[in-house]
Amino acid sequence: MLLLSIITLLSTIAWGQTYGNSSKTYTNPILDTVGADPWVIRHDGYYYMTYTTNDNITLLRSNELTNWNDAESRLIFKPEPGLPYSTDIWAPELHLFDDSWYIIFTADPRFDSPSPEIDMYCPFNCPAVNHRMFVLSSSTSDPWTAEFTYKAELDTYDQFAIDGTYFKHSTGLYHVYSCWYQKYDAWPANLCITKMSDPWTVTTNFTERVILSVPSNPWEKTPYGRSVNDRLSSNEAPQQLTNPSTGQEFIIYSAARSDNRNYCLGLLELVGSDPMNPGDWLKESSGCVFYQNPSEQAYGVGHASFVKSEEGSEDWIVYHGMRDPSNGWGARTIRTQKFTWAENGRPVFPRPGYGPYSVPSGEV
Repeated sequence: MLLLSIITLLSTIAWGQTYGNSSKTYTNPILDTVGADPWVIRHDGYYYMTYTTNDNITLLRSNELTNWNDAESRLIFKPEPGLPYSTDIWAPELHLFDDSWYIIFTADPRFDSPSPEIDMYCPFNCPAVNHRMFVLSSSTSDPWTAEFTYKAELDTYDQFAIDGTYFKHSTGLYHVYSCWYQKYDAWPANLCITKMSDPWTVTTNFTERVILSVPSNPWEKTPYGRSVNDRLSSNEAPQQLTNPSTGQEFIIYSAARSDNRNYCLGLLELVGSDPMNPGDWLKESSGCVFYQNPSEQAYGVGHASFVKSEEGSEDWIVYHGMRDPSNGWGARTIRTQKFTWAENGRPVFPRPGYGPYSVPSGEV
C-alpha cells in the first residue's frame, strides 16, 4: 500500500511538470538585496530587470521571474563625475522601439544637494530639484550584448522630473513623468504628459504640457489626509498597463511618500482617444488599487512594472515594498505576484505578501 501511494505521488508530480500544473512555489522578495523601482521586461526567452542602484545602471537577465539571485548581471552604464546625470540615478527602464533599445532614467549632477542660493527659492527644502530625465540608446538589437551610450536629455523645461516612462498609443508616443507645477515648488509632485517625435525628443512646449493627476485624495498625501501644505504629497512612478483582451489603457502610478508605509498604487484610465486631454482620463479616487497589508508586514508597496508569464497566459506585477517601514528607503526589496482582470476591464491586484505562491505558468 505504501509503495502504491509513492508511485501515485510521483506520477502526479510528473504529470504536473509535464502539463504545466507544477507545484513549484516561490516566496518574496525575489532578489535578496535592498532594491527599489524595479522594471522587468520579457524578450526572446529571457526576463530582463533594471532597478535603482543610485550610481550606475545594471541589467539583470534571468530565465525565471521569481528568482533573481542566480541571474546574470551586466554593468551597462556608469557615468563619469561632473555630468548632469552622474549621481542619484533612479528608476531606469529598458524599452524596445524599432529593433533598437532605449533606457530612460532619472539623475542629477551633484547628489541632489541644492546650494542655499537655490534652496531659498523653495517654500521648504527642495529634494530632487536638480533631477532630470535622460535617455541611452543601444548599438544593436540584442539588449544583452549591446553597448549603451548617452543619447539625450529629455525636455522637461529645466524643472524637476523623476520616474519618467513611455506611453505608447495609436496617436503617437508620449513621455509621462512626475513633475512640479513650477521649478521651485518642491511639492506636490504631480503626473505630467508631453508628446514625443521619437524616444529622445519631446515636441510639446511648456504651455502645452499637461498635468494629468495631482495628489488630491487623502490616500495620496503624507501623513494620510494631510490638511495643511502639500509637503511630501506625491504622484510618481507612472507605468502604462494595457488590458490584453479589451485594449483598455491605464496608467498605474505610485502615491503618497516612497519611504512611508502608506505608499501605494493609484489608477488612471484613458476613457477617450487623446492622451493629452485631461478630460479623456478617469481617475480612480475611491482609494489605492494596491496597498499595504499589515497582517503580513507588507508596507510601502509601489513603483510597479508589469510583465507576462513565460507563455503569455498570466499577468504579473513586479514592485517594491518594506517589511519594516521605520527603516524607510533602505528597507525596500523587490517582489512579484500574479494579478487578474475584472469584468469592467480593470486590473485586480492581490494583497501584497510573502507567499509561498505558485510560480508563473510555464516556469518549472
